[in-house]
Amino acid sequence: MRKSARYTTLAAAGLLALSSLTACANDAASTASTGDGKGTKVKIMVGGLDKVIYLPAMLTQRLGYFDAEGLDVELLSEPAGVQAETALVSGQVQGAVGFYDHTLDLQTKGKSVESVVQFSHAPGEVEVVSRKAAGDITSPEDFKGKKLGVTGLGSSTDFLTKYLAVKNGVKVSEFTPVAVGAGPTFISALQQGAIDGGMTTDPTVATILDKKAGKVLLDMRTPEGSRAALGGPYPSSSLYMQTDWVNGHKDTVQKLANAFVKTLTWMSTHSADEIAAKMPADYSQGDKTLYAQAIKSTLPMFTKDGVMPEGGPETVEKVLKAFNPNIKNAEVDLSKTYTTEFVKAAK
Repeated sequence: MRKSARYTTLAAAGLLALSSLTACANDAASTASTGDGKGTKVKIMVGGLDKVIYLPAMLTQRLGYFDAEGLDVELLSEPAGVQAETALVSGQVQGAVGFYDHTLDLQTKGKSVESVVQFSHAPGEVEVVSRKAAGDITSPEDFKGKKLGVTGLGSSTDFLTKYLAVKNGVKVSEFTPVAVGAGPTFISALQQGAIDGGMTTDPTVATILDKKAGKVLLDMRTPEGSRAALGGPYPSSSLYMQTDWVNGHKDTVQKLANAFVKTLTWMSTHSADEIAAKMPADYSQGDKTLYAQAIKSTLPMFTKDGVMPEGGPETVEKVLKAFNPNIKNAEVDLSKTYTTEFVKAAK
């Protein structure tokens, strides 16, 4: 594997140290397809390659589907989706694997970006609280005065945390979001009291529960959990790209869609254990059973065909308008934030 990207870790107030888990994830920060290198070159930035919510990116490569389409795909990793967004907009990469909600946010800033393959119809996120704070935080109504962990400021975990607060009567100014990344940095922040709770994904959730470092407050890993917390399907992890690039490289985008849809279909017909067995060994961190459980808990969030769920964009817009003044006061053209052209034509 080629190592060509820094795996930058977000930590709270500089007091958190990296552990071996981050070191292992770092080793997978940049990976390229295993073909002869003569295929069409595409760079994709992922908002955390080892996060289960973005599992289709690495799995597609491991299954050989990029190579089968004649693509030479290099997967790069940053710990938060907002950094993947930045890499895309700045032209460092051709695609980003992150939350669909960035496409709406970027449109209000004059950037035309669209989801071309929708991996999910639920956030896959979990709001957890530390053991110490569990008695004080029993619902988002208790967020007032608390320090809540997010992967990065401006990230989708930040967006969703703000929405849950506002929905439950807590102003954005009444709690403190703290950028703590995911994995060991999030867990350390929870254990050391740098945060009272926070929003994260598997395998971090599975590790927190295994260590008894915290408990689940809200589970949005299923469509049912998404509807309960957010009022509808919430399309999250996706492959999104700049619209101009999509329109100028339709053949390449179609090949990417072919590969990802094939992976999503494969995932829908295989068990969590079988999926885990295809992933890099480092991702299990020595506990294959716990890693497979993390995948099993998150599998319900994924689509089978890469198609945007009906009503999903409207739910995302409603969530963002609740707290984001840029979107609240803007007219968002949802039809320009995603396309189903390629997934519906996928082989």
